[in-house]
Amino acid sequence: MRAARFHGREDIRVEDIEQAPVGDTDVRIAVEACGICGSDLHEYSHGPKFTPEDSHPVTGESLPLPTGHELSGRVTEIGTAVDRIDVGDAVVVEPNIPCHDCLYCEDGKAHLCTNTTAVGWNTGSGGFAESAVVPEQQVHVLPESVSVEDGALVEPLAVGLHAVRQSEMRAGDTVAVFGCGPIGLTVIRAANAAGAKRIFASEPNETRREVALELGADVGIDPMETDAVAEIKSQTPDGSDVAFEFAGIGPTFSAAVNATKRDGTVTVGSISEGEIPADLNDIVMTERTVTGTNCYGFPPQSFRTEFDAVIQSLADGDIDTEPFVTGRIDLDDITESGFEALRDPETDHVKILVKP
Repeated sequence: MRAARFHGREDIRVEDIEQAPVGDTDVRIAVEACGICGSDLHEYSHGPKFTPEDSHPVTGESLPLPTGHELSGRVTEIGTAVDRIDVGDAVVVEPNIPCHDCLYCEDGKAHLCTNTTAVGWNTGSGGFAESAVVPEQQVHVLPESVSVEDGALVEPLAVGLHAVRQSEMRAGDTVAVFGCGPIGLTVIRAANAAGAKRIFASEPNETRREVALELGADVGIDPMETDAVAEIKSQTPDGSDVAFEFAGIGPTFSAAVNATKRDGTVTVGSISEGEIPADLNDIVMTERTVTGTNCYGFPPQSFRTEFDAVIQSLADGDIDTEPFVTGRIDLDDITESGFEALRDPETDHVKILVKP
């Protein structure tokens, strides 16, 4: 089968590889769509960090590896012990496989698992391929009213929903989002749905600012031309109640902190390259809270937390996915029309779906 494999920094190759075998508790999925995630882009530009150069301690896999974790498709084969899923089912994959044995898994916090194995990073299967083999426990069946392509948006939408829940934002709060890439935009959608009173979107890319406004932001700010902190403070009593940071650079983190009011909350979900400096006085003297947000509920919690909630919202028609998807490309075009297009600072893209 054809698959895009990550060989190293700025090196993804579409190659013919052998299909992985289906174990007793596995399913094989014919991939219909897989989104290029910000973490994929980070790995392409700065990795390998998430993908193992040497033998992975759980799977034994090492580079080069098929990549892609925002995948959906239809089941074409099931293992002998699979009883929840049938051939032909439209499905989406929750890519993170917890160990079920560490302190955090035992405490019911599998999304903080210290030994996570991830589809599309270190299992030998990924969504940028004609098919992928994953454990049954990672597979969510899509309702008939949800298209298979929309299934590929469940994962990033779940990230945004988890971030809003982690922030403890309340209906009527004022929100500021710094960095409106795909995840920042899913946060705007989730915050708007959760009853945010007013949403500020700080983003230098014009296309993404426009999409932010389409998804529910009230004010779009170009931080290259306008002081975002001053602008937010001028339109609020003393800053936003809640801020989200999704850029992963020092100036943006500092702006997110200082744009919140005293005793406000800053939720950070970006992947950064290198250390981010912080003036602790901006936190200590104002009793602001800084918290992290990591993914969403892992199995088995994914069946009763964010993944399940997003699927239900899609089924109910509460989420319009079209603003997020700005490109659909063939597998063979994944480098130039996918990763390189998204790396362009002036890109017109938000989310690109690969259609193997």
